[in-house]
Amino acid sequence: MAVGLGGWLLAFAVTEAVEAPIYLWALPERGRSRGRRLLLAAAASAMTHPWVYWVWPRVWPGSPLSGVLTAEAFAVAVEAWWLSRCGVSRSVSWALAANAASVAVGWALGLGLG
Repeated sequence: MAVGLGGWLLAFAVTEAVEAPIYLWALPERGRSRGRRLLLAAAASAMTHPWVYWVWPRVWPGSPLSGVLTAEAFAVAVEAWWLSRCGVSRSVSWALAANAASVAVGWALGLGLG
């Protein structure tokens, strides 16, 4: 697993590259510009990623695998809440799909449990 600020920036960039397009697809237009929708889509992961990457591993008392699972559950819950506030229906399903995709891509790139 990549560590340090550079590692976080890489992991964050991968997360945004995977999750933001999924969330953009889910967000209703409702008179919002594409740029505004992209900002709302990117904000979902931006709210949770620092916590998942920096905080969770330092405070979680369990195994690394249980830490990843609980951190991802936290991310799904917060991102689903955000999406619902932005008018996305089935927000939990969208958040599960986006987070599963970014975890899969991250692990495929060697950014996983290490």
